This record gives sequence, C-alpha cells and structure tokens, in this order.
Amino acid sequence: MNFSSFSIKNPIPAIMLFVLLSLAGLLSYRSSAVQDFPDIELPIVTVTAALPGAAPAQLETEVARKIEDSVATLQGIKNIYTSVLDGSVQITVEFVLEKPLSEAVNDVRDAVARVRADLPSELRDPSVTKASTAGRVVLTFVAAPAAPAASGSAGKSRIDDQDLSWFVDNSVTKRLLNVPGVGAVKRMGGVNREIRIELNAEKMTALRVT
Repeated sequence: MNFSSFSIKNPIPAIMLFVLLSLAGLLSYRSSAVQDFPDIELPIVTVTAALPGAAPAQLETEVARKIEDSVATLQGIKNIYTSVLDGSVQITVEFVLEKPLSEAVNDVRDAVARVRADLPSELRDPSVTKASTAGRVVLTFVAAPAAPAASGSAGKSRIDDQDLSWFVDNSVTKRLLNVPGVGAVKRMGGVNREIRIELNAEKMTALRVT
C-alpha cells in the first residue's frame, strides 16, 4: 500500500502531518534572522600606506604605481582603484567573485611585500585589510572630465582636477545628500581646497602681534 492510498483511507494522519509541517514552516520563517543589509564578504582588499608630509605627486610615482604594478600581476583581479591624498595612499583591489577572500588578502599582502624594499624607507609599513560591508550600503561613482574638444571646434576645453573636485563637492555631493536614505557622501581623490594667508611682518610688529 502506497502513501496516497493510505492517506485516502486514513485522512486524519495525513491532515495532522500537513498541519505540523505548516506550523514548523511558519515558526522557522518567523524565527529566521532577516537583515536589510546583511553582512557579506566580497573579495575586495584595501592597501593603505602613509608617508606624512609627502605630496600627492610624490606618492603617486614612488608608492602608488609600484604597488599597483605588483598587485596587477595577481590572478583574478577585476578592478584596481587608487586614491592619493596628502601623506597617504589607498589602493582598493577588487577580485572576481569566485576568489576566496582569505586567498585574496594573502595574495595582495605578498604582492606588497615584494616591492616593500623599493618603497621610500620613511614610508610606514602598508596595511592590507579586507573590505567590510557590515551594516552599510556603499555605492561608488566615478567622475572624470570629458575629453577635450577637437582643435578648431566649438566647446569648452577640458576642466582640470581642481575644477572637477569643486564641482563634485559643491554640486554632486549636495544633491546626493538630499536623496532619502543617503547618510554620507565622501569624495576620494582629486584636490582639496585650501586658503593660504600671508601676513605682513612689518605691520604685525607695529601692532605688536606675534
């Protein structure tokens, strides 16, 4: 006698089994942890190096490019993003999803170690860490100036890094912060505006200001 025939002749056990399975499924669903932004491990590794007082141009040639060239030889790399600021370099290495995170971290750490002797001796030991998405949502946009207009044609010439950085800070960032759900906007790279004030030593002396 198969289960179908038994259920037809004895419906009570089949009904009880159905009810029990339904209750078990309902309880499991209600007790399961659900997160709007679950913690996931993506094969993304960040290299951070600091050289206090160094200019971005120096860091780009003496640090960033050497680390990039070494990391670029690794297998499974999808993208490499570099941010150079005054005194610090941050290189983000994105691997294909099939790459185990632990293996990606070890590979990047070995690649950095291979060129450590070629980096400035004053450079602090670069740190290699895995990217974390714990409890946050990150969306990245890349802003780049348009190609310059052809010779003799109408149109504005290509904007420089300072103008592009000002546009991102003054226009793009303000609009993104007005979008519901956006908590913070951060620009990586570009040029930071600063104000330099030069004092007149003679007038300061006359005013007895030090």
